[in-house]
Amino acid sequence: MEKVKISNREIGALGINDLDMLVAFSRVANGLLQNEVMDKETIMANLEALIEDPAPYALKRNGKFKNIADKVIELRTAGKFIKQTRSIHQLKKELMSFPVFGPEHIEVGALAQMKTAIQLPISIAGALMPDAHQGYGLPIGGVLATNADTIIPYAVGADIACRMCLSIFDMPATLVDTERDKLRTLLLDHTHFGMGSKTKVHFDTSLFDRPEWDAVKTVKTLKDKAYAQLGTSGTGNHFVEWGELTISENALEGIPAGNYLALLSHSGSRGFGGNIANTYSEIAMKKTQLPKEAKHLAWLDMNTDEGQEYWLAMNLAGDYASANHHEIHNKIARALHIQPAMRIENHHNFAWKEKLSDGTDVMVHRKGATPAGKGVLGIIPGSMSTPGFVVKGKGDESSINSASHGAGRLMSRSAAFKTINKADVLQNLIHKKITLIGSGLDEAPMVYKDINAVMAAQTDLVEVVAKFQPRIVRMADPKEKAED
Repeated sequence: MEKVKISNREIGALGINDLDMLVAFSRVANGLLQNEVMDKETIMANLEALIEDPAPYALKRNGKFKNIADKVIELRTAGKFIKQTRSIHQLKKELMSFPVFGPEHIEVGALAQMKTAIQLPISIAGALMPDAHQGYGLPIGGVLATNADTIIPYAVGADIACRMCLSIFDMPATLVDTERDKLRTLLLDHTHFGMGSKTKVHFDTSLFDRPEWDAVKTVKTLKDKAYAQLGTSGTGNHFVEWGELTISENALEGIPAGNYLALLSHSGSRGFGGNIANTYSEIAMKKTQLPKEAKHLAWLDMNTDEGQEYWLAMNLAGDYASANHHEIHNKIARALHIQPAMRIENHHNFAWKEKLSDGTDVMVHRKGATPAGKGVLGIIPGSMSTPGFVVKGKGDESSINSASHGAGRLMSRSAAFKTINKADVLQNLIHKKITLIGSGLDEAPMVYKDINAVMAAQTDLVEVVAKFQPRIVRMADPKEKAED
């Protein structure tokens, strides 16, 4: 495989306007890269910092960048090496319209963030789902279509490919009561929660045979972490739960109407995806200068090395997140001695190459939004004590074929700890016959919007085909810091 190089174009983009310095920077940068002293991202970050202020590098005796730092100082003293200021991309002056589904359920901060996103010079269309709330860059529940050759890491999200997975078993739903202890033990034995959680026993590790793991150094360095965390779940709103699934007549092909035992999980790409998100978000913000209010919406050009690296890493994180869910569901199915009659799953933190209704090629970012193309199945959960729904997309063009990814938060975690009463939560769980393992007040049912109201706000976007009522819920220990 050809070795990665740092091109003169990439170095010149840092603001170097002196040919001799361009050659000197290239020699140092590629020397460090080829000798594997530092990875590309670290080298570029150091070069950018050096151009901004060479003094710390010049003072470091035997430092890797000392010689070029000395040269920068020498040339600047003579007025010959001036850092070029990179232009700031300005937002569009006119606000493009976008649909807001269930505006009465959406906080002002989320709406303001969506207005900023739609004003990006690369934005083509957008939509806001009824579960939307404020996040970083694009609001959670925001959908943004941009030029096809651009991708925004923060519009995908920190937990790349966070997804839902539902296994439907041809077993009566009444087992959540008659076999409650057995089902609870299966969750304890085959799920692992927490920021650093790992597993030693795997069901299928074939994903790690794929060449993508060795194609990009950033990905390669995370392979061992990803392997160790295969089959684990995160913290915050991530869960694995047993519940009662009620299917309508003729709603799911091959599954008769009735009440079934079902297993539902929610989590993403773990530490692997989080590291990819952080690395390439930082690169995007250095490469693409935006006004302060839009800085987290910095994009990568898909025609650059960084854009292609992120695209590869994001898609691999998507397959890895799916494999995580499959590990959990397959282990539990094996312990039950029965295969699921059907499995339904979907991402809701991802970017897809799609076409708008007029044929325009775009990059669609769904941050906390469910794909809802015509006939596409997806899952929209509620909370630990309220129902979730299996839905079929209607292909609504105005929503960019999207729907909500859940109920959406009513309050922040800090507000939940200050206002939610533990006794009220316990009473709610008893009333709904919920067995809870783990979790804290920041995930109490009261911190979420009314899922039924959220669903009512998107009847043009999805058709409900089944209803899932949680009964035995496992989440991370309440002392764990939330990752979502």
